[in-house]
Parts: sequence; structure tokens; C-alpha cells
Amino acid sequence: MERKVVILMGSRLDYEFSQKIADYLEKFGIKHEFRVASAHKTPEKVLKILKEYEGKPIVYITVAGRSNALSGMVDANTTRPVIACPPYSEKFAGVDIFSSLRVPSGIGLVVTLEPEGAAIAAAKIFALEDKNLA
Repeated sequence: MERKVVILMGSRLDYEFSQKIADYLEKFGIKHEFRVASAHKTPEKVLKILKEYEGKPIVYITVAGRSNALSGMVDANTTRPVIACPPYSEKFAGVDIFSSLRVPSGIGLVVTLEPEGAAIAAAKIFALEDKNLA
């Protein structure tokens, strides 16, 4: 099976930031695809997307600004690694980052603020089985 990163955005407004992550993934030769679904507005769609990738060798990178429920929801409903990479917002002086950091018990996602860091984390996860990425 082919490994892939699914960049799951909470909104189409997150695309520009997500493209930066994709650019770094391409440097590692890691395939990716973009998906859009909001944990707040379309939770059923989020669950449907997760079901599509069940059992496949993927890593999720979630990108959601404001109140980031997406990352925790994805992590709670998959056994695959989840990397949260919320875009910084000047509007609230970065306070919205706490919705990515303060998650319920039983949630084990990774949080990084930089697109490069998200791509590196995904590459390291895949490097556990692919020594060419190490």
C-alpha cells in the first residue's frame, strides 16, 4: 500500500497555509491530498473521510484555525497518527492555539505551529518503516 498524508482542513480558507505543508511534503517525496470538512459544521463528513482511509498507511495533518475541534475529533476517531498544524492568527494574538493544546483525555495528537514541522513529523513517522526517509 502506498503511504500518504491527508491534509484535512476545517475550511477552504485554510488552503493557502496547507499548501505550504504540501510543498515541504513534496521535498520528502511524500504524496498528499487535501480534504475539507469542519468538525463544527459537518462532523458527519469528517467521520466519512476517516472511514475512507481506515486501514491505510496514512498520516493526518489537520489544519483548522479559530476553535480547532477538528484535530481532537480526528484523533479520537482514528488509530492513525494525527499532526495538528493550526495557522497562527493575529486577530486573537495567538490565543486560539489553546484549542489545539488543551484536548480531552485519551487524545494523543502532535501539535506543531510551522508547516515545515508538520511535514518533518510526518516524514519521521513514515521513516519508521521506510529507511529511505531516515
